[in-house]
Amino acid sequence: METESNGRKVLFSIKVSTLLVIILTITVTILTFNTVREKVISKTNEENQKLMATKIVPENNIVAEMDGEANPINDRFHVTARSIDRRELENLKMPKPVTTPIEEVTISKDMDLTVRTGLSKEDFVKLMTDLEEDTSGFFEENAGLIFDYCEKYQINEIFFVGLISAESGWGIASNHRNTHNYISLMSHSGLIRYASVESGLENAAKVLHDKYLTPGGAFYYGTTLSGVKTRFCPASATWTDLVYGRMKQVLN
Repeated sequence: METESNGRKVLFSIKVSTLLVIILTITVTILTFNTVREKVISKTNEENQKLMATKIVPENNIVAEMDGEANPINDRFHVTARSIDRRELENLKMPKPVTTPIEEVTISKDMDLTVRTGLSKEDFVKLMTDLEEDTSGFFEENAGLIFDYCEKYQINEIFFVGLISAESGWGIASNHRNTHNYISLMSHSGLIRYASVESGLENAAKVLHDKYLTPGGAFYYGTTLSGVKTRFCPASATWTDLVYGRMKQVLN
């Protein structure tokens, strides 16, 4: 009986030892797992911090910088090539359009009246300012308007000035001044009346463009002085020479 009791004690001791080994093993495994997990988390956090340090600035931050607003993240974040400094934009120079100097402007009796002189607006205003024949000051005063309407309706500026002078006189006759009708546009009751200088000049340019100088226009017979005369002033034998003479005065 004593031998059997000793055997049971030994067996119980073995089971207890085995259980302790299992418990110890589990404990070690858990500790090891926690240690590894903490290292992984720590490494991941370090990598995230490094990534944030080189983060690209969003477009709204770029806009803020361009608007001159304080942007504290610019000290830490890298701005890509898409961001353009406002000063660089302001320093960009658009190429100036090619213009013709006043002394190089040429005219002829058979020239195309829809081809512009090539003058800049500044030079055209100067040309009108220096025009001795402009005894009333009308052409100097309205040089900017004349240039703008010639540009809008594709009419040679020298022709337009010469035509106004031929029809209204350099001093702008009172009937033309009072009606703001500078190229003698007629209705059944006489000179058409316009509300203002601007309206009169623009309607003159528009009628010339739409009816006389554009293929398919009601009075189109070509884009030269003789072509316009065909319906503009058919009864006059001197109209072409008169208008061309005034055009030459502009450039002399």
